[in-house]
Amino acid sequence: MKTSDHTGHEPGFTSVDHRAAVAAETARFVAAVKDADLATAVPSCPGWTLADLVKHTGSVQRWFSVLLRARIQEPPRTREVDLRLPDQEDGYADWLAESATVAADAFAATDPDLPMWAWGADQHARFWARRMLFETLLHRTDAEFALGLRPAVDRPVAVDGIDEFLVNLPFAGFFAPKVADLRGPDRTIRFRATDGDDAWVVRLRPDGFGLDTAHPASAAVDATVEGTATDLLLLVYGRLSYEAEALAHEGDEQLLAHWFANSAF
Repeated sequence: MKTSDHTGHEPGFTSVDHRAAVAAETARFVAAVKDADLATAVPSCPGWTLADLVKHTGSVQRWFSVLLRARIQEPPRTREVDLRLPDQEDGYADWLAESATVAADAFAATDPDLPMWAWGADQHARFWARRMLFETLLHRTDAEFALGLRPAVDRPVAVDGIDEFLVNLPFAGFFAPKVADLRGPDRTIRFRATDGDDAWVVRLRPDGFGLDTAHPASAAVDATVEGTATDLLLLVYGRLSYEAEALAHEGDEQLLAHWFANSAF
């Protein structure tokens, strides 16, 4: 996925194989926590331990798998799923690996282009595989941060993750209510990857916000944040501050502060 100043493609279009990437990211997650103390605190998820992180991620994978198998056409009325969670936490890593197998089985049984209800922009089964990937990847990085490791993210996946976040954020109000405050008198923020030519422009309007896919590459914006695709992905998800050393920013500081105070996912 290559862009000049915006992604400019239909929701769900990407070169990343989300199904395969879910398996790869889960394997990385399992490797990180396999021999770790699951009582370790996770600073990027205040109040959580590694055990909570593993349980959450595996639960999401299994719940999304249920939604895929049911080919849901309306918002689900319950999130109850038979998790098959082990009684002892020393079995959690293997359980997470099994969760990815449950997901792979659901993927294999479902056409990614099948129309389905989804809470985001893309109303097809592929939405859930893409969303599952970034839930898994983000919490894999949370685990690695908690263990004192510096997470690495494959660049094409990081680019896709930034796009997935920004495309779907306007629809996230029912679980991230602060996004309703992301309004402004026609103000623009550019997120630009320094390790490629990918960039995204978000426009805040009086009635809301969204990606501005028609914004010319050379046009001025009110604020810019630059960094590698990996660091921008961690930024939009609140794992890095826009003032972090790894990132550069310029322009309207109040606009940036407003965006990051209200865009938590």
